[in-house]
Amino acid sequence: MLPPSAFADNHDVIDEVIAPHVSPVDERDYRILELNNGLTALLVNDPDADKAAASMNVQVGSAQDPDDLLGLAHFLEHMLFLGTEAYPEADAYQQYLSRNAGSHNAFTAPQDTNYFFNIEPSALEGALDRFSAFFVSPLFNADRLESERNIVHSEYIARRRDEGRRENEVLDQLLNPDHPTTQFAIGSRETLANPPEGEESLRERVMAFYERYYDANVMHLAVVAPQSLDTLESWVVERFAEIPDNDREAPTIDTPLVESDTLPRYVERQTLEDRRHVRFHFPIPDPIDAYRQKPTQLIAHLLGDEGDGSLLAALRDAGLADALSAGISRADGQHALLTVSISLTDDGAKRLDDIEATLLATIEDIRQGGLEEWRYAEQADLNEQAFRFQQPGAPQQEATRLSMNLSRYPVEDVQYAAYRMDAFDAEQHQRYLNALTPDNMLRIYSAPDIESDQVTPWFETAWQEQTPSQSGQALSDLALPGPNPFIANDLTLLNGQDEQPNTLIDSPSFTAWHMQVARFNTPKVEWRLSLQHPSASYSAEEAVLTQLLANWLNDSLNESLYPAWLAGQSFSAYAHARGITLSFSGWRDGQTPLIEEALNQLTNADIQPGDFKRVRERLQREWRNAPQDSLYAQASGTLGKALLTPQWSTQALLDASQRLERVHLVDFRKRFLDDLYVDAMAVGNLSPSLARQQANLMRGKLTPRLTDDAIPPLTPLSVDSASADTVLHPNSRREESIVLRYLQGRDQTLREQAATQVLAQWLETPFYQRLRTEEQLGYVVNAGYSPLLEAPGIAMVVQSPDTDSNTIAEHMDAFLEEADKRLENLDDATLDDYRQAVNSRLSQRDTRLGQMANRYWQATALDEVRFDRREQLAELALEVTLNDLQTLWPALRERQLDVRFNPGDEPSKVADIRQQLLPLPQNASQ
Repeated sequence: MLPPSAFADNHDVIDEVIAPHVSPVDERDYRILELNNGLTALLVNDPDADKAAASMNVQVGSAQDPDDLLGLAHFLEHMLFLGTEAYPEADAYQQYLSRNAGSHNAFTAPQDTNYFFNIEPSALEGALDRFSAFFVSPLFNADRLESERNIVHSEYIARRRDEGRRENEVLDQLLNPDHPTTQFAIGSRETLANPPEGEESLRERVMAFYERYYDANVMHLAVVAPQSLDTLESWVVERFAEIPDNDREAPTIDTPLVESDTLPRYVERQTLEDRRHVRFHFPIPDPIDAYRQKPTQLIAHLLGDEGDGSLLAALRDAGLADALSAGISRADGQHALLTVSISLTDDGAKRLDDIEATLLATIEDIRQGGLEEWRYAEQADLNEQAFRFQQPGAPQQEATRLSMNLSRYPVEDVQYAAYRMDAFDAEQHQRYLNALTPDNMLRIYSAPDIESDQVTPWFETAWQEQTPSQSGQALSDLALPGPNPFIANDLTLLNGQDEQPNTLIDSPSFTAWHMQVARFNTPKVEWRLSLQHPSASYSAEEAVLTQLLANWLNDSLNESLYPAWLAGQSFSAYAHARGITLSFSGWRDGQTPLIEEALNQLTNADIQPGDFKRVRERLQREWRNAPQDSLYAQASGTLGKALLTPQWSTQALLDASQRLERVHLVDFRKRFLDDLYVDAMAVGNLSPSLARQQANLMRGKLTPRLTDDAIPPLTPLSVDSASADTVLHPNSRREESIVLRYLQGRDQTLREQAATQVLAQWLETPFYQRLRTEEQLGYVVNAGYSPLLEAPGIAMVVQSPDTDSNTIAEHMDAFLEEADKRLENLDDATLDDYRQAVNSRLSQRDTRLGQMANRYWQATALDEVRFDRREQLAELALEVTLNDLQTLWPALRERQLDVRFNPGDEPSKVADIRQQLLPLPQNASQ
């Protein structure tokens, strides 16, 4: 590493400095550096950021895997983290990040590999030092080769039942077999096996791949931090100018994605889930080079329209489909697919040819009258509106997005490219539309009842060619959308920034809060409205009816509010244990009529038989598929159902739904609306007077009459000494094993929460290093703070493809016993790193308006509504002492509950176990 003085004059290593085109309300400073070695770096100075982040995108991915070592690019991604010449310890990078409130990850895509991290800003220079070394002097530690290969194999096994990957592998069988993105990309023990004796070793192959493809000329770095641009520039130049310049260029793919003489093709494939859908893929040129005009955006918009007269509306009205989307997939820089995806009902699965005919009729309507300049101009105006008030994400999210955009677009457009629509080119649009023909199409139908002896090689998906039985009959009443009536006009920004929500209306049956916000520089508002009913979760039947009512409301408003969603207004309803929450998000201008329409629909609209059937089928399908969910999600769900009340299992909900008909929902809606308590909150760029006007509109429409003490609370339950020996089993059909070990705090006080978070921070990296890196128990390995409402706890998870749960539990036992000793030897100076890390995480600012609204909204669900709880916890974390942790640790160990699963385990009767548990005390000392 050269000393800083070697780069006192950065002009020697910088070719050019450029500033990108950004939103007019974006107050951050930008600088793009092009270093002499070919690396491009985008520096973003965000003075308000309380996290720093960096992302390196390397324009190399699984498409470059050699035929005899599939998964090599992904394996290299794993190996790169395991030590460098400057920092040879395998966990040096992760330990440094963990001690400084940071985290990291990476992913391998067909043409990119992206590495990223976030950290406390004061530790950014040290993090960049460690991060840059991956691209300068990686060790590719031979001692870790076998363990990381096992981890990659575990990742492959964990993904084998993923429906998206299973369908993609079927699609790979239909695409050009010579195209490099159609090969197996994850890697396994088989594909990454040691080469025969006499050939290059696996480590040598990894190093050769790195030397061949990893070069400064194909790397793009983004750093987002509060430090000045000059400081960031000096840090980046000092470290990243050392990356070798071997004059490499990013690999390109010239091989056609599809062999045109094989089309059209019709295929059906088997799903593991109870789900039916059909996708229509049309090969087209990749539109990436035409990003300034976006010739496919208008076409995809018209195909994916959900308003009145749309393709989806026609299919829904005929009872054939319940969802549809259209967009670009499998893009490689030269070629792509325009894909229309349709989620089918049982009736729709029987009429695939009619659905295809209706799709082609919609394409013909677009050909005849859809490609009009006013439609393009409307899309361009909406894009400009969104860009003008673009809200940046969290620093890590921003850094990753920007580094990838640097790889795809000219540097001046890294922020603007996704929004830019310069001019309508009718001929260009027509060329893309001309590719959407029945002779240039791949159709893939997916359903659980498909049987075939032909299976894909890696994800073992049964599939077969399918011949259409007859020419389909297109549905009638198709129409292209007219001008959007919901486009906002008044986008003025109001001054005024409240510190926290203030009470707007305080009555026994209706409470409303308001917080005026200007700091996000957007005239948007987030409304949350909680409709609470005493029996919303009283029984499985009532819980189902609550979900049916929320989902019916979303479904029934879909067509009428779809143009509003396109114009930047959104509405959704979701059910929870105490009732239903309505969420309104979007521009201040035009939000009042949206609120009024949603409330009128809820209170007055007819519940049509077809709508009820569609919504019930969708929920039942979700519950039937629950045993196929990720094992981690199933274990977490089982824990929540055991330690929170009231809760109902998915099987209980499914059984209850089969006893319910439309008349029950009609009756429930009346009962629900007759007995409500309501909370409401507005956070955003609106005045108190407008907020009060809208709140009174809500109260008038809903006429709540109950007080909040009439609503049963959602209560966390206590793991006592009797239940600590209990082992729960989820209802799963997965093929892996898992242990989720939960260590519960003694009470719900803020001090207990703070101490438990510090302890979890201390455990996180050693747990990962021991059970994943060293013992290679699985791909999914983590430990961290995991509260259930206000009940503090630590969750430790290991999911393995080939180690049974009892063995995993034994490894966890051994780790915890060693942790006993480590805690005894912990000193206050070392502890302070973890206290500071927790304090930093809890002190992070909200980066988006919706994030802020959700945080404050969650506070209203607690018995004592306080909007400064996070700040209190942050301060308390700094006060945690060694004695606090040494006293808490044995109590956590005594309050242990395991969720375990091996393939074939019978599910536990969680409801019976839950009934034996008492509520967790609010304060154990009282």
